[in-house]
Amino acid sequence: MPEGPSILILKEMLKPFEGKKVITVSGNSKIDIQRIKGKKIISLQSWGKHLLICFKYFFIRIHLLMYGTYRINERKETDPRLRLTFTKGEINFYTCSIILIEGSPEKVYDMESDILSDSWNPKKAGKKLKALENTNVCDALLNQEIFSGVGNIIKNEVLFLCRIHPKSLVENLPPKKLKELIKQAQDYSWNFYTWKKAFELRKHWQIYFKKECPRCKIPSKREHFGKGDRWTFYCENCQIKY
Repeated sequence: MPEGPSILILKEMLKPFEGKKVITVSGNSKIDIQRIKGKKIISLQSWGKHLLICFKYFFIRIHLLMYGTYRINERKETDPRLRLTFTKGEINFYTCSIILIEGSPEKVYDMESDILSDSWNPKKAGKKLKALENTNVCDALLNQEIFSGVGNIIKNEVLFLCRIHPKSLVENLPPKKLKELIKQAQDYSWNFYTWKKAFELRKHWQIYFKKECPRCKIPSKREHFGKGDRWTFYCENCQIKY
């Protein structure tokens, strides 16, 4: 599943279509796709893992889920979920969730929870975290209402960098560790964005899908854990369980 930084990169790639009119629209999406025909893209935005294609009075929310893909100015052999064609070029989305939402993103989403937004509010994230009860920190990091855009890679890497065991309870984290967690979540998300654009993300992984802890030089632990039963990688020695 693409994480927030990947969606931000996709948004930037689609910038040439901003302000352009959709000439034809097709696809097997169940939304009223013909409503898009003849409309001009007012803006392209993102909120966490959601790509938002905005028109006047409504916008299209695209979530690539686990296996969604896209093609810009080229096509796959399979039918698209949504195809937007313009005077010059086209955008194709495959195997993804597409929803038409009335209004503007600002009225629907809390932009202060988007980890890569200029509106990101770390103090608000801290208040939301402190309100959680009996919640593992690995689940808290994947809570999109707190850390919109954080996915499984960021979760694992941030917990390793902060030396926090994924099974720690949020309510047991010392205040200093809580602040470190929030800051590292944003810092690593921006590093992810930079490395992804440079096609070198994998070489920066320290614990994600690693067999050995780079600090302790002992075998790392790997298991499905948390509400989403996602892969979790950690070191039992240097990551403290609070």
